[in-house]
Amino acid sequence: MLVDSHCHLDFPALSQRVSEIVAAMTRNGVGCAVCIGVTLEDLPRVIALAEHWPQILATVGVHPDAEGGREPSCEDIVKLVQHPRVIAIGETGLDYYWHKDMPEWQRERFRNHIRAARVAGKPLVIHMREAADDTLRLLVEERASDVGGIMHCFTEGWSIARQALDLGFHLSLSGIVTFKNASGVRDVAQRVPLDRLLVETDSPYLAPVPFRGKTNQPAYVRYVAEEIARLRGVPSEEVVAATSENFFRLFPDARSKVAP
Repeated sequence: MLVDSHCHLDFPALSQRVSEIVAAMTRNGVGCAVCIGVTLEDLPRVIALAEHWPQILATVGVHPDAEGGREPSCEDIVKLVQHPRVIAIGETGLDYYWHKDMPEWQRERFRNHIRAARVAGKPLVIHMREAADDTLRLLVEERASDVGGIMHCFTEGWSIARQALDLGFHLSLSGIVTFKNASGVRDVAQRVPLDRLLVETDSPYLAPVPFRGKTNQPAYVRYVAEEIARLRGVPSEEVVAATSENFFRLFPDARSKVAP
């Protein structure tokens, strides 16, 4: 069974097609998809999907890009993550691509998420874009290694990968690994220890080859796993088995929550 560790099924491009998407997951051996929370205002939609579909789990968080919504306190996040279908805190982190002034409010939001994760004992789902140094610094300062988690859609080189692994995090690779010009990601795919690797789609974005440029969906995570296997020179079944086992080891309560 494959697990898509990161998708956005509540986004408009996918939200009206969930029945079709779940059926495609089943046909492609994808038994679980994690629908990621990005704002408090949208969280009820994410939770509703996870409550309705046994194959879907959820996370709680406010994305580093999100502006204009309610800002969660540490206490808010701890309360929300108690829902039985919620397995992690995030998507959280830092994004200096869209916020080049490196705003302090973004870093404080990130700190609140890490603190909530430590209180609740839940892993983190980390977004990191053009902010590797500060992201790693805050993870260290706030002792995120106590809970660990996922470096989602990892696109940095091996030096950053090694530091994230040293902090106890897993690296999740997306369809970018199938892009021929993504040499850094493809290098990481070959070097990351197999027991610290996850796969994702980040649906509806980043569709892998042969669907590049089209709307992504969790069923396509099989192409991510197959390309990683090709790069590593191992059978695809080995990557499928390892990434799924890694996911359920990181989220031990998830196995009983997902449909058999």
